Amino acid sequence: MSAAIELGEIRIKRIIEQEAPFFPVHDFFPNFTPEMMAANSHWLQPRYVDRNGMLVLCIQSYLVETKHHRILVDTCVGNHKPRPHRPFWDMMASDRYEKSLAEAGVGVNDIDFVMCTHLHVDHVGWNTRLDNGRWVPTFPKARYVFSDRELEFWTERHRQAPETAAWMTDSVLPVVAAGRVDVVKSDYAFNDLVQLVPAPGHTIDQYCVLAGKPGHDALVTGDMVHSPIQVKYPEIGMMSDYDSKQAGESRKRIFSRFCDTSTLICTGHFPSPSAGRITRDGESHFKFTEA
Repeated sequence: MSAAIELGEIRIKRIIEQEAPFFPVHDFFPNFTPEMMAANSHWLQPRYVDRNGMLVLCIQSYLVETKHHRILVDTCVGNHKPRPHRPFWDMMASDRYEKSLAEAGVGVNDIDFVMCTHLHVDHVGWNTRLDNGRWVPTFPKARYVFSDRELEFWTERHRQAPETAAWMTDSVLPVVAAGRVDVVKSDYAFNDLVQLVPAPGHTIDQYCVLAGKPGHDALVTGDMVHSPIQVKYPEIGMMSDYDSKQAGESRKRIFSRFCDTSTLICTGHFPSPSAGRITRDGESHFKFTEA
């Protein structure tokens, strides 16, 4: 686990499950052309794209601690989950995530809220754990915060075609059945320190989490952005987007809001250290600089 980030009244810690090259970059970003890669290879390789053309990603949660609450943002892939279409996530049996939580000084009973920025497979996995053949909430005292439209969309998708959203069966619906879910709007203000920021496009109603007070704040992005490639080229969509055009518009809006400010951008999937700041790079581009 990396060192805690202190920002005024909040503290942020990364809880890492995996970090590795996962997908061919041109498969992951279908509109990222070989010409774009050639023009940017001097800074992309091997840091963000390895020498084999594979995109390097980190699968992680963020622990946001305030004086009153411990909030876990996103919950990675999880153990014992059948994911046959993603061999590197299929039936995982790793102790890294639980060890990372322990290194951060928390146990499963210490989490007050789990905020899932969206309901994709690699953001909901540790919502549940296997207990005597049943999927039960991993964090038994926590309230799980889902966007209303996001939960409605994936619940209906699962009802109509369970195989297209199989993770709902083991990682989302058991939490709903346990009565542990708070369904909110994607612009919900939790309190004066935590505010949700809508970022639709990658999924129908994804949100980011803005924590802290101005001058001492951080934006936990979820999958609003996957790689610095999408910072420089916000219009570049990725293979699993619900609406890539809308996702690009969300990136431009959020980058414009937070660029050239002190707000720390805590990305869901950039390689370690994963956090940095956004600056404007010319009239139409942005730049990510690691903190």
